[in-house]
Amino acid sequence: MKLVCSQTELSASLQLVSRAVAGRPTHPVLANVLLQADAVTGRLSLTGFDLSLGIQTSISAQVETSGAITLPARLFGEIVSRLSNDSPITLICPADQEQVELVSASGSYQMRGMPADDFPDLPLKQDSAPIEIAVEALVKGLRGTLFASSGDESKQLLTGVHLALDGQGLECAATDGHRLAVLNLVNHGAVASEPAGDGLEPPHGAEPFAVTVPARSLRELERLLSGRQSSEPLSLFCERGQVVFQCANEVLTSPSLEGTYPNYRQLVPASFSRSLVVDRRGLLSALERVAVLADQHNNVVRIQSESREGRLLIQADVQDVGRGQETLPALRLDGEDLQIAFNVRYVLEGLKALVADTVILQANSATTPVVLAPYDREADAIDPSFTYLVMPVQIRN
Repeated sequence: MKLVCSQTELSASLQLVSRAVAGRPTHPVLANVLLQADAVTGRLSLTGFDLSLGIQTSISAQVETSGAITLPARLFGEIVSRLSNDSPITLICPADQEQVELVSASGSYQMRGMPADDFPDLPLKQDSAPIEIAVEALVKGLRGTLFASSGDESKQLLTGVHLALDGQGLECAATDGHRLAVLNLVNHGAVASEPAGDGLEPPHGAEPFAVTVPARSLRELERLLSGRQSSEPLSLFCERGQVVFQCANEVLTSPSLEGTYPNYRQLVPASFSRSLVVDRRGLLSALERVAVLADQHNNVVRIQSESREGRLLIQADVQDVGRGQETLPALRLDGEDLQIAFNVRYVLEGLKALVADTVILQANSATTPVVLAPYDREADAIDPSFTYLVMPVQIRN
């Protein structure tokens, strides 16, 4: 193998695929990144795979001799990142050898690798038809739901995000048992076998599709897709418990989570007897200040509506530490006054995911689920695209 490539592109690609390299590999080759040079296509492919998450990308290169080798991901990445970006990099690996020489304007380095044949194959072969999803829509869906997935591996399905695509569009949902985030993107997503005109609206009669993907894999997918300027849609393949996301020259593979995802829609109350409308940034700032005290003990804050004064009281009372209180004007209060307690971290994360100037908080009692949603003051209507449900905390007065 012999090639010349850009230091900037090589370093960026190594950072990307290294996120799929095993931290504690069960086999030495899993600590390596796979390099494959192709003289016909003029590209250098890089792959990281920990037997669960796989990331592959490629960059343009002047390939004189095709070949493949695996190199230690951390060592290779640190060397390349420190080389000057003003000089191209030459990689040389003689045939039937495991020694790679890296040459730059400032010097040269030799590294021992392992044979490419020892590297496990990415599960890329898929017989099913791809499903195309608009990148912008998927990134928005992941940002609005990933934070609500569970970090408890014993909860299995709840450690992922549920992606559902039907004739109405793309829906992303995540829950950890204490809160639920659902983002519905109407008219976003398409089935590739029956392409729609603009690639955003599903074709008429498309088969509904749903899969639950580990949050860890989707966080890497969001990072991979964020900032992408291309209008090219992402292709999704799902087969035999494996999900493959492909966009341009980048591929991410992940196992899907087996089982039936909870029917989260039935968790949302059909109606509410109390609601309050507030400025989102004002509520977020007040909660962040009170959270300084709440963090000292159990993260619990109380929110109390006072219709006579047209305001909210936000309080934290931490035994042997102190008390804090914030007052926030309410834009609207409906129903009887309510005092309710929350884990402040759950509410803060939901408010940060709500992309709106104004939010509405709906509840029936201090012990039943509370729903936060964007609120359009001009239209005097709730935006149904995003629903964030939080279970209150029961506390003694």
